[in-house]
Amino acid sequence: MTTTFHTPLRTPLYDWHVAHGGRMVEFAGWSMPVQYRSIIEEHVATRNAVGLCDVTHMSHFRFEGPGAGEFLGNLLTRRIGDLTPGHLRYSLVTNDAGGILDDVLVGHFHDTKAQPFYVVVANGVNRLKMVDWINAHLPKELAQRPGHEVAYWDVTRLWAMIAIQGPKALELLRPFVDVDLDEMPYYTGTEICILHPAGKRQGGIISRTGYTGEDGFELILGVGVAPGVWGALLEAAEPLGGLPTGIGARDTLRMEAGMPLYGHELTEQINPFEARLGFACELYNLDYPGRDALLRLKEQPLQKKRIGLVLDGRRVARQGCPIMAQDRKIGQITSGSYSPTLQQPIAMGYVSPEFAGPGTELAVDVRGHTESAQVVELPFYRRSNKGK
Repeated sequence: MTTTFHTPLRTPLYDWHVAHGGRMVEFAGWSMPVQYRSIIEEHVATRNAVGLCDVTHMSHFRFEGPGAGEFLGNLLTRRIGDLTPGHLRYSLVTNDAGGILDDVLVGHFHDTKAQPFYVVVANGVNRLKMVDWINAHLPKELAQRPGHEVAYWDVTRLWAMIAIQGPKALELLRPFVDVDLDEMPYYTGTEICILHPAGKRQGGIISRTGYTGEDGFELILGVGVAPGVWGALLEAAEPLGGLPTGIGARDTLRMEAGMPLYGHELTEQINPFEARLGFACELYNLDYPGRDALLRLKEQPLQKKRIGLVLDGRRVARQGCPIMAQDRKIGQITSGSYSPTLQQPIAMGYVSPEFAGPGTELAVDVRGHTESAQVVELPFYRRSNKGK
């Protein structure tokens, strides 16, 4: 019998993470830091100042050609052909039954030769699945028909991605880029030159997006220059109260913001309406996989619904914990954590729709202990200063 050992991929910042005390774990096929100091410290620094997180594990695909927008509009659940350069859009990828294959961010940009291109950022754990899905749905006639050509590249291993999040993200980034970030609204982005510590300017892409519930930016740049830029940003962040953050704090931040995570709130067995993501599905004048199934599902009663829960006790409910009503299981937890901002345990999960109303009193079985909980509106946390 032959045993195959899997070696996790390493981001270009791996050596920095290890040298600075990052506790490394395998995540989505990559070796990633869970934390450097403590998850709570890194979480609070992001909420109050700025946190920098290596998110190179995300999957990146670049689409080019006059047919790229048309193709993506027939692959994703939202219209892409009308996405003007410099704008981004959240979308889903659904299977033929309407289940969620992935959730993605799509941006429309121009390169230095004024050639339009699209960038699709998908979840790291779904990279190979997305490659297969794209290849299976890339019609040869669309790729070859004059005026409708489309080509794509999996550029995941060529690009690094850094998330700069928090109320001081704008202050931190201003000196490093050649664009006016103050005039960049949320869900927009542009190509930039970023000042490298050696004094050179390197090309990259910046967007005003994030996964923390805070104002902030996400920076894409070549893997070769990423360590120098990362180090320079952290040096400038220190006097602002900023910290490097691991995927542990990234998870608690996104949970407080009520943002779903693939493999937890999103799976192929969950449809967009159950996940409260119906807004990301355009059902008419598009022909993407799963569209017909979603039309039918929209007219049917929901089988389950995503909710937020605040637990009364101190025990944290984790994925898989049963959600109870009158000693009967009516759902289960998909994500749970201690909330540093609320200073109590919070969770998301799915329950029968009749139990999904805010204020509903429920219970959670946490490893044999019954903890009372209450359904609350999502998100758990909403920042007071929304920026642009």
